[in-house]
Amino acid sequence: MSKFKVPNTYVIIFFVLVLCAVSTWFVPGGNPQSWQVLSAVYEGFSKQSGIIIFVLIIGGAFWIINSTKAVDEGIMRFIARTQRLERYGAVRRVGVGNIVIVLIMLLFGLFGAVFGMSEETIAFVAVVIPLAKSLGYDEFVGVSMVYLAAHVGFAGAMLNPFTIGIAQDMSELPLFSGIEYRTLCWLVLMVVAIVFVLWYARRVKRTVGVAPTQQVAVSQDADNASVGIRPWVCLAIVSAVLLYFCVNHAAACVIKIGQIQYASPALLWIVSALFVGCSVLALRVNYRMFVLNLLLFGIAFLIVGAMGYGWYLPEICALFVGMGIAAGFSAGYSADKIALEFMAGAKDIFSAALIIGFAAGIIVILEEGAVINTMLTAMADALRETGREGALATMYGIQTFINLFIPSASAKAAVTMPIMAPFSDLIGVSRQATVLAFQFGDGFTNMITPCSGVLMAVLSIAKISYEQWFRWVWKFILALIVIGMLLLLPTLYFELPGF
Repeated sequence: MSKFKVPNTYVIIFFVLVLCAVSTWFVPGGNPQSWQVLSAVYEGFSKQSGIIIFVLIIGGAFWIINSTKAVDEGIMRFIARTQRLERYGAVRRVGVGNIVIVLIMLLFGLFGAVFGMSEETIAFVAVVIPLAKSLGYDEFVGVSMVYLAAHVGFAGAMLNPFTIGIAQDMSELPLFSGIEYRTLCWLVLMVVAIVFVLWYARRVKRTVGVAPTQQVAVSQDADNASVGIRPWVCLAIVSAVLLYFCVNHAAACVIKIGQIQYASPALLWIVSALFVGCSVLALRVNYRMFVLNLLLFGIAFLIVGAMGYGWYLPEICALFVGMGIAAGFSAGYSADKIALEFMAGAKDIFSAALIIGFAAGIIVILEEGAVINTMLTAMADALRETGREGALATMYGIQTFINLFIPSASAKAAVTMPIMAPFSDLIGVSRQATVLAFQFGDGFTNMITPCSGVLMAVLSIAKISYEQWFRWVWKFILALIVIGMLLLLPTLYFELPGF
């Protein structure tokens, strides 16, 4: 007897699309839909064209940056420097292993929170597991330092365009609004993850003992990343562009936190000056460090733009296109090479973009069939007696359950948020809280569902069976789910910025 296999995400979405069309024949007041199931796909793509383009551009730009190996070398240098801390007596007393675990987990947790690092962890697990063993730990600690940290950061993301960006756009919320409370959530979740791993690592060290520390090589081809004239030219061009914007737009920067607005004319000047200074220092190392600096300050400018200037999809796309071109130019790529890398990145993320379009067709069917309001009202009536707390917990539970079968954040946002957002209006829960419930529900069970290709690849590299991983991590995942619910409750009782 063959084992049950979870259908392809496209199959699940099309099945839901057909099911919604069937419902229009039975729900009172419905406008029966039939062949419109097929035309709804086109209308769905048209309706969500902006977010689809956004996903493709972000994917292409990140691919160019990743192809330069700048992030890889930056992480390897970071790991190598943390190992050198052992020469300090105070560090040895605290435990160099503990410090390395904390720093590496914070690094990957930040990457998960800012640009949704997930698949990229596969390669780094292979590097960090030997490091963990050299410090006297086991494979579980190595996987946790990279994979678990990145996905806890992913769940508590502040700026991830593939989760927060898509979910907020579909909920008609300002992009990356509510970042203040999300940052607090990220800190809480990362502290919990780090404490858990440190606790386990201490137990392992008592059993395994301390092995001699091995230094991690920075990069096998670091010498090939020498600086030529191109990165300096790129820096000059970017600096000129920044100077133009500082002169003409710095005074327009107004940051809103809650009901308070702060005029910040100096902020753009400060961030720009820091970028130029750090770029000069980075270019003294190699072009990859300059590209990494571009990425880090690109994120800083994204925060400034979104919070101070009200940037939305067009401006953020422009920023990432510019970052991608600058990274490719600095790496010595030809124009054709930059275009090919961009297309490779867009191709890699294309399935997520397709899912968004198909999922949008579901909402088209429900709207054209005139049943969505009836369904939302029925759901609200059923949950009204449970109170806002019960309704929010139900939405959170639904997102958590769905994620066991559809690990793709983009797909789940496209399927659920257009329904959950207006539903939250009916039950008196803010749309921002609904997005946060989606975010937590999407992130935690990624680390335990066998439907996650990334998880299975990581376990394969670590030579850990799924059964071993499940037994090791399930209590931690359950704790995260409970903590996630506790972090959702303040959104009901307090006036939080952006909520």
